[in-house]
Amino acid sequence: MPMTRSHRLVLAALFAVLAAAGGCDEAAPEAEAVTVPSGRAVSLIDIITNVPGPEGATARFRFLAQGLTEEDVATSADDMQVLCDSFALGRTSGMVPAPQQIIISMASAVVPFGEASPDVVQFFEAFSVDTGACVLAPF
Repeated sequence: MPMTRSHRLVLAALFAVLAAAGGCDEAAPEAEAVTVPSGRAVSLIDIITNVPGPEGATARFRFLAQGLTEEDVATSADDMQVLCDSFALGRTSGMVPAPQQIIISMASAVVPFGEASPDVVQFFEAFSVDTGACVLAPF
């Protein structure tokens, strides 16, 4: 049975929706552990690139740090700098558009992106990308 014009349009729309649903969210490697200065166990939750930040194209690297508490704010700053320098920065090459900003977040539990969860400790740091280095750029 030959495809009619309306069938082709429906298929084209379906493929467009599927492609958009895939977006630019990048699946995280399962339980990829990352070493940080504090010695805390940190693993990648996901990488989000389809939501622009205040500086334009932004790559968000979200990490799980079980047991993270509000008292860990000082050590988490050092950890997030290392996560940006040694983990995130190398993974941004080839991203289109090239990120103008990298945001690193650490959370004591997995929280869906964009949702608030008052019971979960979360820390965020923003970095600009300057000549191949992560430079702290406070929000």
